[in-house]
Amino acid sequence: MSPGVYLMKDSRGNILYVGKSKHLKNRVQSYFHNSKSHSPKIKKLVNHVKDLEYILTDTEFEAFMLECQLIHGHKPMYNRKMKNPLAYQYIAIWKNEGLNRLEVTNDPFSNDDYQYFGPYTANKNSVEKAIQGIKGYFKIDCNQSVTTKGACLNHSLGLCLGMCLGGEALAQYNHIINRLIALLDGTDPSLYEEMNQGMLAAAEQYDFEKAARYRDYIGAVTFLLNKEKVIDFVEENRNIVVVEYLTEDLIKLFLIKRNRILFCGKYSVAPTGMVSLYEKIRTKILDHFEIGGHTLSNGVSRDEIDEAQIIYSYLQGSSSKYIIIPDHWLNSKDHTKMDTAIQDLFRI
Repeated sequence: MSPGVYLMKDSRGNILYVGKSKHLKNRVQSYFHNSKSHSPKIKKLVNHVKDLEYILTDTEFEAFMLECQLIHGHKPMYNRKMKNPLAYQYIAIWKNEGLNRLEVTNDPFSNDDYQYFGPYTANKNSVEKAIQGIKGYFKIDCNQSVTTKGACLNHSLGLCLGMCLGGEALAQYNHIINRLIALLDGTDPSLYEEMNQGMLAAAEQYDFEKAARYRDYIGAVTFLLNKEKVIDFVEENRNIVVVEYLTEDLIKLFLIKRNRILFCGKYSVAPTGMVSLYEKIRTKILDHFEIGGHTLSNGVSRDEIDEAQIIYSYLQGSSSKYIIIPDHWLNSKDHTKMDTAIQDLFRI
């Protein structure tokens, strides 16, 4: 069975839905069989389908990437999630009346006074759960402004340090927010480590209810950090060389930069032709990873995050091997290090 992408069209040729599958034939047939188990959305889609186009790919990774690009390009009406900007969430931090406020938004960069982190591709509830976990652990869940006389209700419930009263509690709160910023931008993980230590301490004191609560907080924050790794991966602009075996004697080579596949091609693998193969791969690397070429601005756009997530997940999987080519290798006349790295791709 071959992986690939399928495009469902209406009577006018408009693309209604783009999908992908590791087993393309089985997936497409499933839409038109066992209709009783289909959701109302699928039933409505199938009723409008008058034509079907499919594109075969060599690997499941290519199917994922092609599906993503087609959805971005055509914005089919049934691919709700990827065309809906609400699918992308950001953490916004802004100062108001002396407090560094936290909020979750799907409308980033609308205010220069805000500092944004993201985008996060999960739903808003998941991001809000992580923020609420941090507020709960550090007792910074304040529900009123500093200028209001008296403490907020959350302070009496033990959920607020008392930053609404100003003074030392306000300074402590703003320090915690600064540590959160450092955690999200990758410069200081101490806030996350402190939460882990708090969970262990609660367990050692046999306060398992508190330990379980802290565990949930940490799980939510871990979600944020894992998503941030995708952003970091894109912004590093690495030169990535990937090899995936299609058969015992055939490979697919991918050259990837940021969220783009710059080149892909199939090559035969034979014991007597490995030196020639290494040379071909080196030539492709030097051709496509030129210094100053394919330069992209910092920051990750909404159109980039989906491809970036696919590439990042693919590299974490076990179906391929990859190497990173440092920029200074591309400028060097001595390709010894590059040749050694290329050979490592084929070592078991």
